Amino acid sequence: MSQITGEAYQRRLERLAAHPAMANDNVTLPKGSWTGAARALIGLGVAGLLMTVAGAFVYNAKHAVASYSVGVLCVTAISLGALFWTMVFHQTNAGWHATIRRQLENIMMNLPLCVGLIAVMLIVELASGGLLFSWMRPEYADSPLLTAKRSWLNEPFLVVRFFIYAGVWTLLATKLYRFSVDQDRTGDRFLNNRARFTSAWGLLAFALTTGFFAFDFIMAMDFRFFSTMWGVYYFASGPFSCMAVLLIVTGMLRLRGRLTGVVGNEHVHDMAKLLFGMNVFWAYIAFGQYFLIWYGNIPEETAWVVYRKQGGWENLAAVLAIGHFLIPFLILLLRPVKRHPALAAAAGAWLLLMLVMDMFWLVRPMVYTPASGLKSPGPGAMWVDLAAIVGVGCLWAGVLARRIASGPLIPLKDPRLPEALDHRNYV
Repeated sequence: MSQITGEAYQRRLERLAAHPAMANDNVTLPKGSWTGAARALIGLGVAGLLMTVAGAFVYNAKHAVASYSVGVLCVTAISLGALFWTMVFHQTNAGWHATIRRQLENIMMNLPLCVGLIAVMLIVELASGGLLFSWMRPEYADSPLLTAKRSWLNEPFLVVRFFIYAGVWTLLATKLYRFSVDQDRTGDRFLNNRARFTSAWGLLAFALTTGFFAFDFIMAMDFRFFSTMWGVYYFASGPFSCMAVLLIVTGMLRLRGRLTGVVGNEHVHDMAKLLFGMNVFWAYIAFGQYFLIWYGNIPEETAWVVYRKQGGWENLAAVLAIGHFLIPFLILLLRPVKRHPALAAAAGAWLLLMLVMDMFWLVRPMVYTPASGLKSPGPGAMWVDLAAIVGVGCLWAGVLARRIASGPLIPLKDPRLPEALDHRNYV
């Protein structure tokens, strides 16, 4: 593309603008569209979070914070997954993705919101002296295991690391989004090269920050437990959950009569294949981590797993094995399912539910441990979990809906659009 003259490239953009699928009423939403839905989602999110605060007084703050954390970790994984795919597609110069990239960018631009939600979680932990982060509590100050990790597990360094994670994610997301919208305005084809260069170093920065974030904000809740695969385990939740949201969003836009001839069943097929592949990758990492812990038989590792295989948590573990892997694996193997927008979106919605179940299984057992001194209120307290997860999820979805409706649904002048519009899937 860089070898053709500027005049030839302008003529190509003119032919692209004249393509029937590029009509304004096909690649944009009417002004004010989705505004009511966005407001309703944000209002529901705020109501859910207020109910979570009430749950802290009705039961205990630890339960409420754990439920809130589950929701935050889910939406953060989805947003990070969108950032990952955006950079991967730029690095591989994938042509077929051009018509879905703007929705990936919209999802990744929810990362600043995720950072704010994580900041609330961090502030609560620091102010409370460690509701969930056991290493902050004074009763463990003399633990030999904690002493050995104190150079990493200390409050000032945790705050510094949080700002590094927040800064890297926000910088990458905003730079890539700005390149894309600037190209809409100017038609500058060389902005793709700048996005690819940013993605080259960005993928390394993304991998490091995502992995260490998972160590700091999930694994370190129990400072005695450790797994070198933990960062990859949390990362694996991002790409498949993002594809699930992308299938749902593009499906909804097509139902509204948008993206006709722009995002077709060929694109749905590719997105569903990525959904399938990354969910299998999650299962591989989950089993690999479990197998190595079982094989190593180190008390600090096995105790974490053993606790989640008793007291009812073993039922949720079985749900994850069957619902997160076996059922989607068998369903998404079928080519007709992957090519059907509604069926692929339904599979995505199911896997989003499994994402919530997975994060719930990781975090919630930390609340009513024998050492906590708290008595579980039983299933009656599940409304707190539901309020927190729905609250965070609806707030995130409402902000996303507003962003989707605020601009073009695709990158209008991406030089790879002709390839994407004529995309055919032969596998």
